[in-house]
Amino acid sequence: METHYTLITGASQGFGKAMALEFAKRQMNLLLVALPNSGLAQLSDFIEKNLSVTVHYLELDLSQTQSCHIIAEYIENHGLRIKYLVNNAGVLSRGFFEDLTEEFILKQIEVNVTTPTLLIRLLLPNLKKYAPASILNISSMASFFALPKKQVYGGTKAYLTSFSKSLGKELKKDNISVTTICPGGLNTTTRLCYQNRILGWIPRESVLNPEKAAKIAVHSMLRKKKIVVPGFINQCLMVLDKFLPEFIKDKLTNKEINKFPAGNLQPKNL
Repeated sequence: METHYTLITGASQGFGKAMALEFAKRQMNLLLVALPNSGLAQLSDFIEKNLSVTVHYLELDLSQTQSCHIIAEYIENHGLRIKYLVNNAGVLSRGFFEDLTEEFILKQIEVNVTTPTLLIRLLLPNLKKYAPASILNISSMASFFALPKKQVYGGTKAYLTSFSKSLGKELKKDNISVTTICPGGLNTTTRLCYQNRILGWIPRESVLNPEKAAKIAVHSMLRKKKIVVPGFINQCLMVLDKFLPEFIKDKLTNKEINKFPAGNLQPKNL
């Protein structure tokens, strides 16, 4: 029996960690990628010892293009058969556009846009060879909305959502499915848990725990769904957005934005 692997980027914490555990519970071997000193080695050791799967890991900065080539070379050198590719790594929003540094903006685009695009391109021959295979891209509800303090982030996620749709059509002939999950807020850190609690009722109810979102994401990928918005409230918001006048949406958005102290991170959308 051939041994296949699931590659997950941004796997050491939050949503990425929840997905690593979810795949491992399904007895899928893993290749995990995350930043150095982010706890990846400890997580990999825990999964191997407790969930009886094989785990490889790489500590890399995915804002550097060369990291994608290092991943591809590692896979080739170790003869890993990649069946599932999960592009989860992302850089979150940080504030108003005029307050962002050039370095931060470029890093956000590099990690959120360049890395998943290049990684898919480099690993496509491997995925084709071991098809049926799947790609799971982690986008965000921010890809559908115009949100202050999420201008670059929302733009990068809109790219990923659109890119995934087109790519899915191209790769259908190769028996490779492309699933895009677009969660809203996720309770992934102590700070984000606090920030999510001070939101209004509707946005607060839209927030999911990463473990629940991970189950939905993996299940949707295995069923070859194309676009997934997890959570009933989030799905309702998507429908409601089509009917609300712009001035009402602006009023609701500004009300939530003003609840956060200047310079604070916004609720996490991956």
